[in-house]
Amino acid sequence: MEIKKTVQDLTVARNISLNNRHFLLDLIAPEPLPLMLPGQFVQVLVNDSPTTFLRRPFSIHQVDYPRKSIRLLVQIKGDGTRHLSSLREGEALNVLYPLGNSFSLPSVKNVLLIGGGCGVAPLLFLAQFLNQNRIRPTILVGFRTKEEVSEIEAYSAFGDVFITTDDGTEGEHGLVPDHSILQKERLPFEKIYCCGPDAMMKAVARLAALHKIDCEVSLENTMACGFGVCLCCVTPTDRGNERVCVEGPVFNIKRLDWI
Repeated sequence: MEIKKTVQDLTVARNISLNNRHFLLDLIAPEPLPLMLPGQFVQVLVNDSPTTFLRRPFSIHQVDYPRKSIRLLVQIKGDGTRHLSSLREGEALNVLYPLGNSFSLPSVKNVLLIGGGCGVAPLLFLAQFLNQNRIRPTILVGFRTKEEVSEIEAYSAFGDVFITTDDGTEGEHGLVPDHSILQKERLPFEKIYCCGPDAMMKAVARLAALHKIDCEVSLENTMACGFGVCLCCVTPTDRGNERVCVEGPVFNIKRLDWI
């Protein structure tokens, strides 16, 4: 299904600091939102940041169609995201959206969502979408430390949430793939969706393959244009090199040379 893309100036409704590395941007569109699906992303134009020349990609974190609102979860990494963290209510932000493909709707009920770091961003929209289709997923999220744990209440509205931290200050101590719910002889899940650092996703992909569980991952390759022209984000697949911003960002692990 072809989804119409648009470029609009959206209005900042709220800029919510979650901790010293992450914040939420609530953006209001001037007209009804186009259809968006979980896993898709936006490209944001960062004005007044001298070192930021290209749009920045962000997963769609949540959508509220009645309010014409899109929520983004942003991690501060450089000058561009630091500038976005200072946006105030009422300011305009130019956004190209929605871009990329999406997670598939499963035909099974026992679903696991796995996110690490800012890779948790697309999973809230996915959890909301699954709930609307009568699926309550299990959600496993990993952070570096307790101070970075965020959005747990939001995720808990849609599923049962488990947490890991690298330093053990919240939830289980260790990396996401080492969590106890993934260490059982027989995993109870029929579908896994995952987003986060490559090393984490590859470890999850190996577990999924071992237990013969269908698994989709959302890649976080560097994207410049967002619509397939610059070829900055290509990744090898079973069909050759494909553009993550167009053919992805979501891929079934069967299509990637990860196992």
